Amino acid sequence: MIAIMSDELYLTFRDLPGRKRELEPGEALFHRGDTVRRVYFVIRGAIHLVRHQASGTSLVIQRAGAGQIIAEASLFATKYHCHAVAMLPTAVWSVAKSELLSHISGDPNIGLTFVKALAHELQHSRFQVEVLSMKTVAARLDAWIEWSGGLPPKGEWVSLAAELAVSPEALYREISRRRA
Repeated sequence: MIAIMSDELYLTFRDLPGRKRELEPGEALFHRGDTVRRVYFVIRGAIHLVRHQASGTSLVIQRAGAGQIIAEASLFATKYHCHAVAMLPTAVWSVAKSELLSHISGDPNIGLTFVKALAHELQHSRFQVEVLSMKTVAARLDAWIEWSGGLPPKGEWVSLAAELAVSPEALYREISRRRA
């Protein structure tokens, strides 16, 4: 998410009555089936929305980092459809769902900020679908670099590999090939 949108969204959330919560890696923010009472904004860290399949595999529905709303589609749901788990030491700001809906309906600026954030998330989701349809690590990495403007720092390459749905080793080989 671009920094301006993150800042605008954070300022909107920060100004609403809410509370901060700290999570350790592996700690759940909420579980599938829990009643949706709050909306969460990631201040720092990372949260994955995970749905466990009947086969025993897990499907990551969203990888939310700093500046993103977690499970924004749940704003109009009664129950969460997946688990939210911290992947790193994480801080979130939460606002009561009813409070946010009231502010969105009562203040066009808050509504517009929220719609902009949702539009950006939709663009990013469509981009991810396209990247995952590409057959090679090289093609996926090229698309990601073009979208984001460059490689992330080396310490974030494992996360990039997960986002590209390739092994870290395959990503490292591709990056090394390009540097040679």
